[in-house]
Amino acid sequence: MKTLYKILAVVVLLFASQAGIAQKKGKIVNKALAQKELDYYKIVDVPIPKDIVLEVGGLALTNEGKLGVSTRRGEVWVLDNPKTKKPTYKLFAKGMHEILGLAYKDNGFYATQRSELTRLEDEDKNGVADYYKTVFSWPLSGNYHEYSYGPKFDKNGDMILTLNATYMGDALSMAKWRGWLIRITPEGKMTPLAAGLRSPAGFDVNANGDIFYTENQGEWVGSGRMTHIEKGDFAGGNPMSLQWTGDKLSPLSMKPEDLNPDEGVTLYEYAKIKKEVKAPAIWFPHTIQGISTSDILYDTTNGKFGPFAGQMFVGDQGHSKVVRVFMEKVNGVYQGASFLFKENFSSGVLRMIWGDDSNMFVGMTSRGWSSTGRKSYGLQRLVWTGKTPFEIKKMKALNDGFELEFTKPINKKMAQDLSNYKMSTFTYGYHKEYGSPIVDAQKSMIHKAVVSADGLKVKLTIHGMRLGYIHQIEIPKLTSASGELLLHNTGYYTLNEVPGGELKSPQMQMSKTSKKTIKQPKRVNTMPSSWGERGADEKVVIGTIPGLKYDTEEITINRNSNIELTLNNNDDMIHNVVITKPGKETPLKIGELALSLGLEGSDLNYVPFDDRILFHTGTVAPESNETIYFKSPSEPGEYWIVCTFPGHSFSMRAKLIVK
Repeated sequence: MKTLYKILAVVVLLFASQAGIAQKKGKIVNKALAQKELDYYKIVDVPIPKDIVLEVGGLALTNEGKLGVSTRRGEVWVLDNPKTKKPTYKLFAKGMHEILGLAYKDNGFYATQRSELTRLEDEDKNGVADYYKTVFSWPLSGNYHEYSYGPKFDKNGDMILTLNATYMGDALSMAKWRGWLIRITPEGKMTPLAAGLRSPAGFDVNANGDIFYTENQGEWVGSGRMTHIEKGDFAGGNPMSLQWTGDKLSPLSMKPEDLNPDEGVTLYEYAKIKKEVKAPAIWFPHTIQGISTSDILYDTTNGKFGPFAGQMFVGDQGHSKVVRVFMEKVNGVYQGASFLFKENFSSGVLRMIWGDDSNMFVGMTSRGWSSTGRKSYGLQRLVWTGKTPFEIKKMKALNDGFELEFTKPINKKMAQDLSNYKMSTFTYGYHKEYGSPIVDAQKSMIHKAVVSADGLKVKLTIHGMRLGYIHQIEIPKLTSASGELLLHNTGYYTLNEVPGGELKSPQMQMSKTSKKTIKQPKRVNTMPSSWGERGADEKVVIGTIPGLKYDTEEITINRNSNIELTLNNNDDMIHNVVITKPGKETPLKIGELALSLGLEGSDLNYVPFDDRILFHTGTVAPESNETIYFKSPSEPGEYWIVCTFPGHSFSMRAKLIVK
């Protein structure tokens, strides 16, 4: 059995104040926040004909303002009048293999299939592609996990693509260049740029030509993150991608066996030791800001989409949301802060582009990947209402604190009150096992708050800042000068550098905490001695299958029996088993409570303390198992088995019939 987590020194001091599940059969769970968000940014459906399965994999706008949409089913549709209530759909191309990226240039589409980059042209101008040209192709092993993404054009007109890792219990690279970022010229010349990618579904190129990509939690990846990636980098995940570095085209010489971090090391620390290894510019706390990071979209609207010009929006497929990122460059290193931005999209957010009206098109899909948005696919627009929300606009690093800039003048008296701020620091472990809990969490102290004359900024002097750590700032009570509360009051800054290169924030050794064990009496991993030699009356085994499902929909046991239950996790994601009391809505309610645990969730195995929960396992890593022991209920009836890992409770359930 694999070790689930390697923990440095875990104590969870933090709670997320604004985590929420997106949708429940059309009802908004976090109603208050969702309603407030709608005052500033509205979600508008783009109608989809009933006979079209629009599992969006890519979006691209033509020169005429038509919207190209590629699908996981190998089609490209072109929508005329996509901003109206009656857009016209035209099937432009078909017969391709899971197109997870689309671009438009020189009067043609570029589509990234599983095994090739294809240019599509309509030579006779009848609205249907009659020219399919292979620009470049690459080998496949046939593994289901070999997704391919892109292209994005760089400033030289070349195309950037990312190739997903192979997956067979671990991230692998069974076909050449799997787990790499590559560049392809319009003429079809390929250059590998960087390795160590696991599931790089989203990436973008900024105005300076810098490339950023997002990564999903998995082996060697403690939580979702964004990395500034350059030629010759190893991005920290999927070491098996390094088996191709012997090729003459490879910009790296590092080999898989060269990745050997000591137990307890962080990715930031290891990047200081291994020059090829690249630490993230941004961490997205797992289950708080999503679970499956996807697309990146720069705000290039020059203020036509609100007050966040030049910042980045990042989608999340699993939580059907978009977060906002303020990025800055300190000592030549990118870093910054992430904030929740917009929740409650209808399906899993995978692709985002700007329309010609400077509002956002959002393409979605959830088949096999699941999402809190309950629809299987969708296409929506995110439209700014013209009203400016009260938000933390920017969070800039200082050598002894942070400078916060707001979208509106703040209440100066409240902003000077140190009790209105809370800050904590934490990080994630760097190891082969799937994901990581929060490690080495500590409180920081706000020592001083100085407000600017115009009321738009406050400089915070802080004790307890730490390089290489995520800094959570919470300001739940601060209002604007006119009395508005912050729409989103929590931010997460990834601190890799400070101006001048020397951290001058006094450390708080007295606040350093030791490992904390949280007792969960409903999780019993040892057979009770009272069962004697007879042992269990019944032994139950439940497995998992792709698509966030158990391998059975129903299990029957006898009442008042000694039960030995084993969860075999055959999936490539973390799962658990939670047995609850009867009630049709009980699994969903428990799932909502699990999501609201925030940063404390990992230590609690995402199992809240609730009377409706009878028994449970811990979180079980891929290709691992856990056995629990319990006495079955005395009352016959239909109980529930549910996975409460955030976002899974919508679909991952089974009935437990006690007779």
